[in-house]
Amino acid sequence: MADNEPPSEAGFVEYGIEEKPPLGESALLGLQHYLTMVGANIAVPLILAGAMGMPADATARLVGTFFVVSGIATLAQTTFGNRYPIVQGAPFSMLAPALAIIGVVGSFPGNPGWEVMIVHLQGAIIVAALAEVAIGYFEVVGKLRQFLSPVVVAPTIALIGLSLFSVPQVTSATQNWWLLGLTLFLIVLFSQYLKESNKVFKLFPVLLAIVVAYVVAAVLSVTGFYAPGTPGYVDFSTVTSAPALLPIYPFQFGMPVIETSFIVGMFAGVVASIVESFGDYHAVARLSGVGAPSEKRINHGIGMEGLMNVFAGIMGAGGSTSYSENIGAIGLTGVASRYVVQVGAAIMLVIGFIGYFGQLIATIPSPIIGGLFIAMFGQIVAVGLSNLKYVDLDSSRNIFVLGTAMFAGLAIPAYMNNVAAVDPNIAGPEMLRMGLEGVPLLGVVLGTKLVADTLFVIGGTGMAVGGLVAVVLDNTIPGSDDERGLTVWQAIAEDDEDFQTFFERRSDDGASGSPESAD
Repeated sequence: MADNEPPSEAGFVEYGIEEKPPLGESALLGLQHYLTMVGANIAVPLILAGAMGMPADATARLVGTFFVVSGIATLAQTTFGNRYPIVQGAPFSMLAPALAIIGVVGSFPGNPGWEVMIVHLQGAIIVAALAEVAIGYFEVVGKLRQFLSPVVVAPTIALIGLSLFSVPQVTSATQNWWLLGLTLFLIVLFSQYLKESNKVFKLFPVLLAIVVAYVVAAVLSVTGFYAPGTPGYVDFSTVTSAPALLPIYPFQFGMPVIETSFIVGMFAGVVASIVESFGDYHAVARLSGVGAPSEKRINHGIGMEGLMNVFAGIMGAGGSTSYSENIGAIGLTGVASRYVVQVGAAIMLVIGFIGYFGQLIATIPSPIIGGLFIAMFGQIVAVGLSNLKYVDLDSSRNIFVLGTAMFAGLAIPAYMNNVAAVDPNIAGPEMLRMGLEGVPLLGVVLGTKLVADTLFVIGGTGMAVGGLVAVVLDNTIPGSDDERGLTVWQAIAEDDEDFQTFFERRSDDGASGSPESAD
């Protein structure tokens, strides 16, 4: 409970979870919370749009959809879910399996377009998310908490960032390194060197860097220094032709298509998202000056994330999960108010329907996105590794588990990529299936399309591979709870009765005749 927390952490909070600053101040603080993760919430749809070959107008609608889903999911989580001040947004943990699914669909006969790819992606997300709903509300995660130690959480989250280092916005052979370097330099300058000189630099380093780099790219484009079609060129004509309002609605891209192997692969991403959120819940509790989450709060949080993932699939977005960047904002500002996050969510919900906003985001040059990716993905890696503060790093078993999980999470996906590159005329899953057919005794099973496609998607997802290796090794190699970091987590955990759901609070208010809101 809160009394178990170090005084320095509890005293750091400017606005506690239950506090409500004035509406005007809350609007600015809520917008600030979203600005810390706006880059990541833009990154995922842009990566997906690029992989699917989406045209500019569809990309703008996809970006807007992600913000609409983020706003609704945040309001649902903070009101009906775990009630922590955590922003919900596009999950990187589900991005790797999503890209693998897109790659497989792209290899189908007839060279299917993005319209076919996205409905297959939607189907995988919806069905996999239903399993997450069951895992949460049937109280599976809370009961398995002892098996998900920081030794498991750390490499799983770190591999989310490491698995994305080769995105084309960073490693393209035609990369505009000057513009990418400028973006990254500005993020470092504002967030690290100038953060104490002015509060603006401390609160908005990413936004400032994007705006400055975008203005530079726009000027160079207008003056003709950047030619159309080259990295760094800004095409304003698409913004002026964008509709004022975007038609964002359920099944806007078509009816989802269900493919069993895709569901299994996406479920690996969902599991990684659950593990990531499990760590996020502990982090936000610590930074908010309250006790570590109880089993009851964890279960309600994961269950609600599952429901919002189903909603994201219905809307055509790439999922929804808790955002580590938002938790970092609490650490920077001391603003842990649930009300503030809810006000910010309402703002993002409205912005998502504005066509000019989505189209303007779509014109951000890929080198600027690349500079943003380096900083954001690096932050995700660091957030994952920060969980190691709870474990005994002098323990040889912990070092072995961490090292093996991290290496496997990088090596196996690289192997899958090499398998896919053997013959450009044969899709990666099919090439893997052909190889598995020759396995003695098990080839009859492993060589089936369902098994091969599933193994290809899971094996190509770094955090799934690393997380599975870490779970198995951490729970089979002898080690004490102290070594694994479980003792610290359990010592600062709240009791189940300390957390009340939205409906329990309403029931208590009704019984006492109190008009107090449950927000």
